[in-house]
Parts: sequence; C-alpha cells; structure tokens
Amino acid sequence: MLLLKLAIRNITHAGLRTWLNALVLSLVFVSIVLTEGIYDGMSEQIRDSEIDSNVGGGQFWQTSYDPFDPFSLEISHSEVPSDLKNEILSGNATAVLIVSASIFPRNQLQSVRLKGIDPDQITVNLPSSFLKNHIDSNSIPGFIGSRMAKSSGLQAGDYVSARWRNVKGTFDAGDIKIIKVIDITAPLSDRDQIWIPLERLRNMMQAPEQATIIIVEKDKTNIHSNSGDWIFKDQNFLLKDLNENISRKKIYSTFLYFILIGIALLAVFDTQVLSIFKRRKEMGTLMALGMTKWSVIILFSIEGCLTGIIAFIVGSLYGIPILYFLAKKGIVLPQMILQSQFALGLTLYPKYGLRLYVVTGLILFISVIIISFLPTRRITKLKPTDALKGK
Repeated sequence: MLLLKLAIRNITHAGLRTWLNALVLSLVFVSIVLTEGIYDGMSEQIRDSEIDSNVGGGQFWQTSYDPFDPFSLEISHSEVPSDLKNEILSGNATAVLIVSASIFPRNQLQSVRLKGIDPDQITVNLPSSFLKNHIDSNSIPGFIGSRMAKSSGLQAGDYVSARWRNVKGTFDAGDIKIIKVIDITAPLSDRDQIWIPLERLRNMMQAPEQATIIIVEKDKTNIHSNSGDWIFKDQNFLLKDLNENISRKKIYSTFLYFILIGIALLAVFDTQVLSIFKRRKEMGTLMALGMTKWSVIILFSIEGCLTGIIAFIVGSLYGIPILYFLAKKGIVLPQMILQSQFALGLTLYPKYGLRLYVVTGLILFISVIIISFLPTRRITKLKPTDALKGK
C-alpha cells in the first residue's frame, strides 16, 4: 500500500510529463482500435457484397463451366433440372445464362459476357427489375455497372451492337440498349459484363430452359440437385480467393499494429530512463531509509502501470465517442474506390467489438508494464551512497 501511495504521489507531482505520456499512449490505443476496426469492417463489407450480389448461399455450376476459361462458355450450359426449377419458382434460387459476345462501342471491338437473369428475381442484390417493361422490340434491354461503363464509354440510353454465336454455331447480332448504369460493388458482377433478360438471351442462343449457373438464396444453403450435370459450390469454395487475399492483407494490418505499439512503448521507455537518471538522489534516500532495491524497482513499475491506466481512461473518454460516430455514420471513400478490385461501396463502416477493445487495451497495458520494468533493472546495481551523491 505504501508503494502505491508513493507511486500515485510521484505520478501526480510529475505533472506535464505524466499527461504527455498518457496522451501518447491513449492516441496509440485509439489508433490501433480504429485501424483494426476499419480493416475488420472492410473485410466484412467485401464478403457481404460478394455474397449479396454474386455468391449467394452457394452456386450450382454446369459441369463444364469454368469462370477462368472463356472458351468453356460455348458448352457450359444445359437444361435446368426439375428439382432446381422448383426452387427457382419458389424464389430460393435464380438461374443465370452466361454467353461470350463481342460489342462495338465507339467503333472498337470489346469482348464481354452477356449474362441473362430473371428480371423478377430477388435472390441476388442486382436491380434486374430495370429490365422489365422494355417497349422497343428492336433492341435488347441491358444494364451495366460503373466499371463496365468506364471501360466501354457506354452510358444510360446508349445503343451498342453486339455479336454472339448460338448453340448451333451460327453467328448472330443485335443492338443492346443500356437501360441503366448502376454502382455494382462486386467487381465479378461488373467488369466486362452486360446483364439482359434471361428469356431474351435464351431465345438469342436458341437454348430454351438452359442456364450456366444457378445462384442459391444466401439463407438457403441446404438445396440439393439430383442431376449429375450440376455441381454445387458452397460459399467457402467461391470465397476462397477472397479470403486468402484478405488474410494476406491482414499481415500489413498486423505490421502497423506493432509499429504503433512500438512508438508508444518507446515514449514510455525514454521517460523511464530519464526519470531514473534524474531521480537518483531520491532513490538513494529511499534505500538509505530502509527500502530494498526491489521495492524501488516495483515503485517505478507501478508508476508505469498507473500511466497505462490513465492512458486507457483518457483514450476511452475521447475515443469511444469518435469510434461510435464513425461506426454509425461511416467513412466516406473517394469515388475512385468503385473502380478497385474490391467490393467496397462509397461508405465504409468500421466494425468494433468488446473483444477488440479489451484485447488491445490488455496488450498495451502489459507492454507498458514490461517496458517500465526493463530500465529499472539498473537499480539493482546501484549503491545508496552513490545514489545520494547523484552518481
């Protein structure tokens, strides 16, 4: 108890030095929680966007379909089996037909994928309802994402000529009218893709009742098919590359984590070294009055602990309102983020949790204790007579 009272008195009398240390530690504490929250929120938002607009609860692939082989699209379609048709009619899934095609925007050739989707579907978060009630029968209604609009130069209301080859190997052509340009957060549903009505694409391809993939509603992961032509791919398989990419990015977050902690601990270490140097006479007096060397070491360590506690309290006072505000209002990102490879919207919502807050506080607090103890080991070699002389 005596050591604690002495430590509190020393911390109080240190004045500005104590508050500067506490401020540095609190800034590091809040910065770590903020950056980790931003990273966790970004990772969750990317996954959710991919699931909502592309992955769903999983996908059934036609056995020949390979998303990385555009030449496989000519044969990767077959009739939807009856059990999956029932799921589609029940609103638990939606069929998508994918076709390789060429368009000619601004008199230039560009390879694209025409994707047929039911305008009335509610399985994925795509505004397919824009494809309904298209009056002009001489053109094909379609919508594109902002990335596709940028690469092709197409805008809402534009017409573009397209050429494709049907299932019989015959080339055909027609005009596509861009009904809408939308911000699709998931790049896999945007780049080099034009979405058109499913039945219209089936007629163009002379492939009635056929599809390439069937996207399952995200809450219906227990759907099965009796057809050997269709292979189910779950979320873990479809998000494997994304999860691995996020894991690699986590390394950079961890690196920044330790840099921030290192900055804080360096400030505490320097302060402790300076304090020991300036308070040699005080230590000599305490040891001359009967205090053991280890008691003096514990005294300095307690002072470091108290600094960490003050920093945690100060950081909580101004950090919690800031973190809460950012979690509710989000962080507005620049428009160019929509052109990135990640499925991010214009507003990023950090994700915090009690575990992140407590664990970060404990790591920082324990680190402060250790870094406060290390410089005080020199006291064990100190003679009271030398300390009283200021040596």
